[in-house]
Amino acid sequence: MIQELDRVVLTRPLDDLGLKAGDIGTVVLVHEGGRGFEVEFVTLDGETYAVSTISAEDVRPIERNEIAHARVLAVA
Repeated sequence: MIQELDRVVLTRPLDDLGLKAGDIGTVVLVHEGGRGFEVEFVTLDGETYAVSTISAEDVRPIERNEIAHARVLAVA
């Protein structure tokens, strides 16, 4: 079960925010017993890039033996 302060992985892109499937965020609030989450996405230097309310189907827990990948944000 995903809880507050867990890191999660997006399972689909959030085009309106410039986020891609596979981007990692931190759960800052759990909605309705885990039916949705408020997730914060930060740059690698610690700046908040986006905070979004996301349904449980759109994120998954980080799994063992996964590795992060850096990319440049396409900021308009």
